[in-house]
Amino acid sequence: MMSEARLIELWRGGLLESSHRGHVVIADSNGIVEAWGDPGAVIFPRSSCKMIQALPLVESGAADAAGLTSEHLALACASHNGAEMHTKRVENWLEGLGLSESDLRCGSHMPNDPEARKGLVCSGTSPCQLHNNCSGKHAGFLTLNQKLRGGPEYVELDHPVQMAVREAFEETTGERVAGWGVDGCSAPNFACSVEGLARAMAGFAKPANDSRGAAQRRLVEAMIAHPELVAGEGRACTELMRALGGKAALKTGAEAVFVGIVPERGLGIALKIVDGGTRGAEAAITALMLHLGLLSENDPAARKYLTAPQTNWRGRITGELRRAKGFPQ
Repeated sequence: MMSEARLIELWRGGLLESSHRGHVVIADSNGIVEAWGDPGAVIFPRSSCKMIQALPLVESGAADAAGLTSEHLALACASHNGAEMHTKRVENWLEGLGLSESDLRCGSHMPNDPEARKGLVCSGTSPCQLHNNCSGKHAGFLTLNQKLRGGPEYVELDHPVQMAVREAFEETTGERVAGWGVDGCSAPNFACSVEGLARAMAGFAKPANDSRGAAQRRLVEAMIAHPELVAGEGRACTELMRALGGKAALKTGAEAVFVGIVPERGLGIALKIVDGGTRGAEAAITALMLHLGLLSENDPAARKYLTAPQTNWRGRITGELRRAKGFPQ
């Protein structure tokens, strides 16, 4: 087994203070194009694979039967902030299905959106499941469930919804699942290699001319068209996709996973920072966008997540993030 590669470093006072190691694969339809670390490292994709989880929703015809728009599809792939633009759309989606918030199985947590959080705190109101960052994905599960006529516990491993997701996952990654765990939103999360995840993203980047390819294309186009729904204001997914101007779809996952889909190049990207740190994952995906010539060093998004000096609360420069030697400069 290959070891993880040093990818991102934090320097302070001319000394290396911290480093983020991990695994990265860039793939196309023929296989690995570039790699750092161990392409065979087995990981949980977490929320980075939501477009795979949404494939059965579109491919089955359930999305069209329910009249879903590109906004709905973006939310099905989202880890959103729980802002009103997210929660209201999911609420309306459920109402259109004849369902309600209580039919969700994702659980509740405080929203990450500052205004939404302030509104709940100031009013003494508890968050509901609509605020869960995965509520759009779960609305997609419920939409598919109506077509499959499964029971209400759609997050169980042997439920028809999750069986369809597992089939799509194995077919797009080209691998049998290496294991599974329960995600933060209670849905199963299937493990695969970093290479397998990149291979799946390459399939979304250059889809076939069949029903699956049409579904993949629609999901990618929805993510690119609505970056604010995929994450939210102040989030790397949203800000980087805006900066890329439609050239790529990006999606983060918990524990420092990030994927990229670059349709104009037919490239899929998957990365995992082994320390689980968000800073490292966001800097690494930014470095890869720079490496591929899709982003400028001086773009505000690039500066925020990688190229600008680190500063303290007084605005004094304290250090810098660097791409490690051997990682794209």
